[in-house]
Amino acid sequence: MAAEDRPQITLITPPNFDLDIFPDRLAAVMDLVEIACLRISLATKIEDDLMRGADALREVAHSRDVAIVIENHLLLVERLGLDGVHFSDGARNLRKARKDLGADAIVGAFCGVTRHEGISAAEAGADYVAFGPIGVTPLGAGAQVDFELFEWWSEMIEVPVIAEGSLTSQLVETYGPVTDFFGIGTEIWAAENACDAIKALLAPLR
Repeated sequence: MAAEDRPQITLITPPNFDLDIFPDRLAAVMDLVEIACLRISLATKIEDDLMRGADALREVAHSRDVAIVIENHLLLVERLGLDGVHFSDGARNLRKARKDLGADAIVGAFCGVTRHEGISAAEAGADYVAFGPIGVTPLGAGAQVDFELFEWWSEMIEVPVIAEGSLTSQLVETYGPVTDFFGIGTEIWAAENACDAIKALLAPLR
């Protein structure tokens, strides 16, 4: 695949991580593979834990000129010096986020498997729309995004699209021509060696 056609990569943090270990794992992956954006996707609702985690990861990302966004916590974006926010619940908060953060901030949304929700997000000013899961998962309701949604989106909508959720190297090869980004998280962090895992996952894009 030609470099100009190759999808970019958004890295998604695990829901929990050890602050003594994870920043170094993250740095190693970022030094190996060109990353466009890092998404903080922590499960904790404890403000201090979020702030300490974000501080450590922002340093890793920004020192490598990688943008960093946080999932859902709009009010923490400016306080933590982040580049924007990613909403996991579709389009409903996008207009407020754009108004609050301004035109230069990154504002994106995960829209599940629903084309209509994606279009609503695009119309509300999203910088990107994410759909997923792409692969088979026993979690949630078990729904998967159809390839045809990405094919249609790439032809009809200018807003960039992210393919994420239970990715495999075969799915990377299949969806590569019709997506702008791949969102990669547990696919590599669950592996013993995240660098080896991301190299194997992205091998079809070389």
